[in-house]
Amino acid sequence: MTDELKGNYDKAFENVIRLRIMSILMVNEQYDFNSFKELLEVTDGNLASHLRYLEKQEYIEVEKSFIGRKPLTNYKTTALGRNAFQQHLEFLENLIHQNKA
Repeated sequence: MTDELKGNYDKAFENVIRLRIMSILMVNEQYDFNSFKELLEVTDGNLASHLRYLEKQEYIEVEKSFIGRKPLTNYKTTALGRNAFQQHLEFLENLIHQNKA
């Protein structure tokens, strides 16, 4: 069954937090840590671990800067991350369409 499906299932997106992070980044050029935390309603540690995982996969990149003396951490997708996420969504869409019949 999965041999016929287009796209590629990626275990990196099995977790709902990572799926939501990538969804947010696909429609925003960049997004900062505190905005993620507020929108996703997760703890600092939980969010940080998911962001590190995606960074380790090279799906996102981190940019750290300061506004005055206050640190600001922004995240954005890489070309690899955008492609992997699009392939994952294509796989899921095809899976749904295949099982509708």
